[in-house]
Order: sequence, then C-alpha cells, then structure tokens
Amino acid sequence: MTDETPETSRSVTAALTEAARAAGYAPSVHNTQPWRWRVLPEQLELHAVRGRQLATTDPDGRLLAISCGTALHHARVALAALGWAVTVDRLPDPADPDLLARLTATEPTARPTDSAESLACLRARRTDRRPVSDEAAPTDALRTIAKAASAEGTQAQLLNSDQVLELAAAAARAASVEAKDPLVRAELDYWTGRAGPTGTGLPADVLPEHAPQTTVPARDFGREGTLPIGPGHDRAASYALLYGDEDEPVNWLRAGEALSAAWLTATRLGVSLTPLSAAIEVTNTRQALRRLLADLGYPYLVLRLGLPDRTGAEPARTPRLPVEQVVDTSAIEGSS
Repeated sequence: MTDETPETSRSVTAALTEAARAAGYAPSVHNTQPWRWRVLPEQLELHAVRGRQLATTDPDGRLLAISCGTALHHARVALAALGWAVTVDRLPDPADPDLLARLTATEPTARPTDSAESLACLRARRTDRRPVSDEAAPTDALRTIAKAASAEGTQAQLLNSDQVLELAAAAARAASVEAKDPLVRAELDYWTGRAGPTGTGLPADVLPEHAPQTTVPARDFGREGTLPIGPGHDRAASYALLYGDEDEPVNWLRAGEALSAAWLTATRLGVSLTPLSAAIEVTNTRQALRRLLADLGYPYLVLRLGLPDRTGAEPARTPRLPVEQVVDTSAIEGSS
C-alpha cells in the first residue's frame, strides 16, 4: 500500500483483520473451530476446514456449517463495532463449496450505541454445561433471545412442557444410538482427550465432574471432567428449537449466525445458553424433532436456556487455536 492510499483503505484492512481475530471467540461443536479466514483488501473470506469436521458424527457438515456461521456473525458484530458497514455473500462460488462467505466492506458507518457491550459479550460468552438455577429465566428475556435469532433468518421456537418431554425422549434415543457406535465414541475421545490439535477440543475443566440430572439428557462425553456441579436438576430450564424452512448448507450457515446472535443476547441478559446437538446428529431423532414443528420446518439445533447456577465457580474458557492458524493475512502483508 502506497502513501497515496486513502486512510480509509488502511483502516478497512485493519478492521477486517481485527474482525477475523475476534471471530476466534466463536463457539463450535466440540470446540473444533473448523474455519479459516482470508483477509483481502476490502474483503474477508470465510473458508471451511474439513480436517476439523466431525466425519462420523457430522458427515453432512451440518454442525460444521453452524459452527462457521457463529464465527461469521462474530465477525459481523466486530466490524459493526469498528465502524464499518459490510455486505455478506453466502456460499458465493458453487465451484468452491468450502468458501462459505465473503464479507465486503462498503463504507465507514456510525458505530452502534451498544457496540462496546456487544464486544464485551463476545469475549465473555462461554458454554456452561452445569444444570441451571432453580429460578426460571424471565419470559421477556427468553422472547428477546428468540427474537434475536429470528432477526438472522432462523426461527427459534420456545417449547412447552409437553414438547420438552418429547425432546427429552428424542435426546435419550440419540444418546443410546451414539453410545453403541464405536466410531462416534472414538471421535468424541479424540476431541475430549489430548489427541486433537493444540488449542481445540474440550479439556477436563469444562466438562462436568459427573453426569448432571436433567430432564433433557446432556451429552455423555465418555469421561468425567473436573467442573463441579451443584445439586440442581434443570427443573427451571427452558428449551428452544432453532429451525428453518429448508435444510441446505446455506440454512445451516444462517442457523449459526442466529445461534451467535441469540447467545450474545443471552449473555447480555445474564441468561445461560447451551446448545444441544445430539438429537440433531441422529437421522431418526432429527426427524422426530420435525414433528415438534408439525413437519413444517427443519430443526438445526436445540437450545437450553436458564439462569446460571451461581453456587460455584464459572466454567473455564475453552482453548483457542493460534491466530496464524485461523487468519490468513498473506494477501495484505507488506501492503501497509
């Protein structure tokens, strides 16, 4: 980049790089972080990394796309907070299905009034697998979280008590199916042990010390963690189903954006949000969840919502891959 290059061009390059870095805080299935960003002048590309896809649990790439969608929304939040308007082109190249999105910075714009709070929530958000408090989350807060997801083009249906029981049955069936599959168990062991890439996976301090007693079964990770949990049973937990009208990769990507929006909103409101994907991973139970939608939509993910249990220490943060492994700046190096 020469001295004659406008200041805004230098600023947009820096903003895109910073947004890609901020997207590293995004959640992903088993903390696989299956994305890589490529920073270009005035553009940012999001690529899937198939080497970090759950080949057995997620052969279609549904959970990979949802995970990458959370990173996409995180990047959008960061760019807005940095004062840049962007356009987003999802799955822009049919010949390259691993190019999931291209963000183009269009012009400087006023920062949202809540931009500092949004960035703080982005950094504070974490997955809490402990049972939630026995005090129910306010209904208005739950509706606000659902509305945040819907604003991203994916619906979030809050489930009634009867539907929660159907969800619990589906989750239990899915757990039974996956427990009997040695390839699924081996994959889970890989991402909860030390075999996965450094900076990924689920260490012991984010996994419960014993299986929580909950209405909807939590995932059995096959090993005990070190995260202490209280005596709660999730009696006051609420559940929502993220769903859409179609079941294609672009819908999964949008579902990830909706998950991120809902999660950041929940963090701002002091509500614990935990995604549950086991019942989505098994074909038969995913079809069972469709019945909760009267077969009018396709389920992408289950959300458990509630007030966090404050009786113990908060769970640790999951590790993150080094920035240089997820952000490629080779196209702009030496240009500023």
